[in-house]
Amino acid sequence: MNKRIGAISHMTTPVQAWLQGSAYAVLLVVAVTLIILAKTDNVVVERVRTAVVDSVAPLMEVANRPVVVISDTIETAQNYVALKSENEELRRQNEALRGWQITAAKLQGENASLRGMLSLSPEVNPSITTARVIADQGGAFVRSVIVNAGSLDGITKGQSASTGFGLAGRVTEVGRHSSRVVFLTDISSRIPVFVGSDRSRAIMVGDNSPSPSLLYLDQDTTVKLGDTVYTSGQGGGFAPGLPVGIVHSLSETSIKIRPYTDWGDIEFLRLEDYAVKQKLDVLYSDSEAEGLQ
Repeated sequence: MNKRIGAISHMTTPVQAWLQGSAYAVLLVVAVTLIILAKTDNVVVERVRTAVVDSVAPLMEVANRPVVVISDTIETAQNYVALKSENEELRRQNEALRGWQITAAKLQGENASLRGMLSLSPEVNPSITTARVIADQGGAFVRSVIVNAGSLDGITKGQSASTGFGLAGRVTEVGRHSSRVVFLTDISSRIPVFVGSDRSRAIMVGDNSPSPSLLYLDQDTTVKLGDTVYTSGQGGGFAPGLPVGIVHSLSETSIKIRPYTDWGDIEFLRLEDYAVKQKLDVLYSDSEAEGLQ
């Protein structure tokens, strides 16, 4: 019996050796054949491939679920941390705003009391007309635009022109259907202003550059970078308190202002009538450029 088993084992050994030796060759031939069949766009191969993909797709979906769950969990945790940090920052800002609100309420009450003691007339709410810029007359010597509102719309010479950020200029010429607005950067512009919290008086002068200059400052005036500049209302040209810009450049020869208004992005202007007496000879020289064409 043992001899028979030994004989069978002796006979199968060459077969196993042959199969082991040729297995890699067989697999290589099968792989090359499958690649060739896939490249030939064979209908049968395509159907088989589609069927295999369809049958494996549910398994792939199931296998992919843990990855999706883990990814969603990580993203949720990250969003939670970000939202928590943002919530804390908003809380701090809210507390700061509450403090400013209380301060503003106190100042408003004090202001009303002082106005009553000084018998000051109440502030006048301006009459506002919004106009579209229809022509730009900018050039080497003029910084002005034409807007599509005129006397028929209630526009009068001397009204201030503003954007949503601050004062832009003033109306210098009025037609029936259009008006000319000269910017505060124009070389003919002269605007009485206050500078900083000390309310130092000065004249802001345009020089056809994007940054007007400050002249005729009060004696012993200290101007700092970042000081706010706003209209003083002196001379009757503008209502007081209109925001103009900030001090952004100081040198021994000049003080430059960066206006709040973006000159390269003006599509609309608010023409504001504060019912103040205009003194055009104080604010603008007689050498203004040509008017409406």
